[in-house]
This record gives sequence, structure tokens and C-alpha cells, in this order.
Amino acid sequence: MENNLLLISKGSSFMIDALTKALKDNNINVIHTEPKISELEKYKDDPGVFLFYLGNFVDEISDVLVFLKDMCIEYDKTLCVIGDATEYSVMTNSIPAEYVKEHFERPLDIKKVSENMQEVLSVNDSLSKRKKILLVDDDPTYLTMVKAWLDEAYRVVIVNSGMQAITYLANNEPDLILLDYEMPVTSGPQVLEMIRTEAATSTTPVIFLTGKSDKESVMKVLALKPNGYLLKSMGKEELLKSISDFFEVNKVKTL
Repeated sequence: MENNLLLISKGSSFMIDALTKALKDNNINVIHTEPKISELEKYKDDPGVFLFYLGNFVDEISDVLVFLKDMCIEYDKTLCVIGDATEYSVMTNSIPAEYVKEHFERPLDIKKVSENMQEVLSVNDSLSKRKKILLVDDDPTYLTMVKAWLDEAYRVVIVNSGMQAITYLANNEPDLILLDYEMPVTSGPQVLEMIRTEAATSTTPVIFLTGKSDKESVMKVLALKPNGYLLKSMGKEELLKSISDFFEVNKVKTL
């Protein structure tokens, strides 16, 4: 397991130095960087886990926060943050809470943070061996709910628009895309068309998520020749079984 962690902080302080020491004592390789776009973009490939130490400067770097959010989506980063309630609230205006794995409030229990980050790194390493699913839907409530269901068995990346999905696919290869059929601006069918016309994604499995179960609507969905469709009214167990069955069938096909 690679215990590499990117610690994002503005400058240094006694607390940051103490946190760094505790992380290193826990066999975590800490890489420091400033909250600047030019610095963050150096770490698109590695590490896979970011720990962002917030401060009262957070309301001055909205462009950096948006870049960080996009980076976490496009390059499948795990983001953890340290900050008080006010700093965290400001940050979530640009980076929604569902993209944050852990939030540690100050005053810090440095030992606990260090132990928790070791767990995050371990889980991240384990997740990297799981099937990866890209979940695309414009409904944040549905996104959060289904991600929580799927997280038990899969590595799940969520995006809330068709264009975000296309951007993510430019640098990543999921094992399956769960795609909302009805979305504003760029619809599910439009996203599927773009996926199928790109060589890198032309064979990536796509299953539509649809809220309509009448025969006419289903036939309309299937006419686009996705790899299947799932009703958004499905419960947790039914959804998990459907996806598990899909992977089992496709595993047999590739043997």
C-alpha cells in the first residue's frame, strides 16, 4: 500500500508541523503544497488522498476550491478537510459536502486525525481494487442516497451533469456508467452518443437510470441501445443485485 498523502495548507504553523509529525510517525508519507491552482495541478496522478487544512483565507480562494472540486471528480481523489464550522461552511459553497470523506473540526485531536487518515488511506487502497462506477444524475438527493448504497461494494464517483461526466471520462475509465436518462442541458441520450463516438469510451458499459416504467418510455430508452436500464424507484437490495448480476454476466462473456 502506498501511504502517500497530500497536505494542503497555507504556509506552516506549530499545529501543521505537529500534525505532519504525527502523520509521519504513523508511517504516512506527507507531501506539502499550497492552496494554489499552479501547485495542485502537479498532483493529478498521485497522491490519491488529499488533506486540506482550512483557515480564514478560505473565502478568498473560491477559484482554487472549484479547481480542487473538479480535480477530485476528474482524477478520483479522496478529500478530507480540517477546519472550524465557519470555514467548512464557506468551503462547501464551492465543494459540496458529498465530496468530502472526512471533516475534522478544531481544536484537533492530532493523534485521532493521524489514525483516521491511516484508515482512509487503507480504505482508499482497498477501494482501488473494486469495480469503479460513475454515477451521473442531476438530483443531489438521489446521488447521495445511491452512492451510499453502492459504496458497500464498489468504488463510486458521482457527477451531477452530463458535461461533468464527459470531462471525467477524458481521464478515467470506469467499469460501468449509471446514467440518468432525463437531465437538463445535456441529456442522458446526448451523453451516451458522445460516449459511443469516442474511441476511448465506445465500449464502456452504460446503464440508463429512468423514472418511467411504462412500455412506451422503456422502449424509447432501449432504442438507444444502452447496456440496460434500471428504474429509479428500485430499492437498495434490488439495485445492488441488478448491478452484481450485470458484472457477473459480463465476466462470463469475457472468459
